[in-house]
Amino acid sequence: MQDQTFPWLTTLIVVPLIGAAVLWALPSAARRHARPIAVGFSLVALLVGVLAALSFDSADAGTHQLVEQASWIPAFGVSYAVGVDGVGLLLVLLSVVLVPLVLLAAWREHPDRAAAGTEGTASAREVVAGGRIRHYMALVLVLEALMVAVFAARDVFLFYVLFEAMLIPVYFMVGAFGGLQRRYAAVKFLLFSLAGGLVMLAGVIALYLQGPGGPEGFLVDNLVGTEMSVTTERLIFLAFFLAFAIKAPMWPVHTWLPDTAEQAPAGTSVLLVGVLDKVGTFGMLTLCLPLFPEASRWAAPVIIVLAVVSILYGALLAIGQSDLMRLIAYTSVSHFGFIVLGIFAFTSVSVQGASLYMVNHGLSTGALFLIAGFLVARRGSQRIEDFGGLQKVVPVLAGTFLVAGLSALSLPGLSTFVSEFLVIVGTYGANRPAAIVATLGVVLAAIYVLWTYQKVFTGPVRPELAATPDLSVREKVAVAPLLGLMLVLGFYPAPALDLVREPASQTLEDVGVQDATASYADETSTSTTDDGSDQ
Repeated sequence: MQDQTFPWLTTLIVVPLIGAAVLWALPSAARRHARPIAVGFSLVALLVGVLAALSFDSADAGTHQLVEQASWIPAFGVSYAVGVDGVGLLLVLLSVVLVPLVLLAAWREHPDRAAAGTEGTASAREVVAGGRIRHYMALVLVLEALMVAVFAARDVFLFYVLFEAMLIPVYFMVGAFGGLQRRYAAVKFLLFSLAGGLVMLAGVIALYLQGPGGPEGFLVDNLVGTEMSVTTERLIFLAFFLAFAIKAPMWPVHTWLPDTAEQAPAGTSVLLVGVLDKVGTFGMLTLCLPLFPEASRWAAPVIIVLAVVSILYGALLAIGQSDLMRLIAYTSVSHFGFIVLGIFAFTSVSVQGASLYMVNHGLSTGALFLIAGFLVARRGSQRIEDFGGLQKVVPVLAGTFLVAGLSALSLPGLSTFVSEFLVIVGTYGANRPAAIVATLGVVLAAIYVLWTYQKVFTGPVRPELAATPDLSVREKVAVAPLLGLMLVLGFYPAPALDLVREPASQTLEDVGVQDATASYADETSTSTTDDGSDQ
């Protein structure tokens, strides 16, 4: 076991920031090296993340570990406090795994718009193109640092600052490097997020005023169990929940996501949907429930309805999409509905499933966005009808898309199946109608995944696609780890489940509810014994 006193989380935050600073400080002659420098720093962060995971005691995953704390603004009760439980560790690992793959996938993307017409040697053109790609990769590294920090934050004010700070790199990643409507999409993303953030800020201030105050008044551990009136608790809960619902995104505050995913570069969509949006559901799980237990119980029936609507709405809208990136975005609205359903069903099994779903969704959707990006780069179009017959031309690309799609529809043997199954089974023990209706989302997922595969990859080969190149070695390396993790966690999810089991039990204890799954199992066992059928 590694030395627990080493500041693993702070190191994970600082390494990508140093990498971004190095990229922005590169002189013109060295900008051609921006790509390997960015990937190198991301791999160092990945190594630090692995070492941090080895220092984590999975037998005590319900306790926050790798803790660091220092006074930041004592006059306002703000501290730099970081630490992770099992769920936070998994999301930090998801972040550091996806970033190097995104950077590798973006190796040939974002050339300078003037580069194509630049006269001179190939080396000179590479310097011009490298000037543009280094900005993108530096923003990715800044975003990585913020993602790690927000999943580790144990001070509510620190969490809020990071929650808002993440908007800055994403805004520029979409607005400067996206499609034709990139500015519209970036502004819409920013306005939705800022609106939720402003409401959340009011909640943060109100929560502090209700809490114990002092130089550590914003620490989550000090705010848990704060005495407040029922009305006050519910209002503050709604302020936090609205911000998290927009970030998640949930119906009906999801409309920024399809536009952003359609216009953003594929790698940006991977991080936005695969990791950043998890901040919403992570916040519900780790802040809303323990800080506002009565309000969480009060709001749960309505939130469950919204979650089920999100599941069906997202799936139905995905079926009707003609744009490949918008389709994947709508599938995520559906999948986030499952995560929220699992959280607010208040059973240990459903919460475990929701926690694991956050990771598995990042793997499957991340792979889908990357592979869709490779398709779009080859065709120059995101419209599904502009493809056809590619299975015969690019069999490796077609196979990777199929595996990622089957994971998205929760095929047994792939990682998403485990988490979705746990959510549905856990919810069934507490709310059978919601679980039954949510199951329709599984059927609809099979429709939109298989329909998309049929349209894009089967049938006669379009003449203009006959010479389409298959995945390069670089692209295979970018996608292979995600497919491998889907298979490993699909057949052997025990290591991940060990990290979410204790946090789930702790969550139910914080909310003050009895585990309905256990109660249902006890009732079934008692009924069987009374009937004498097990004698």
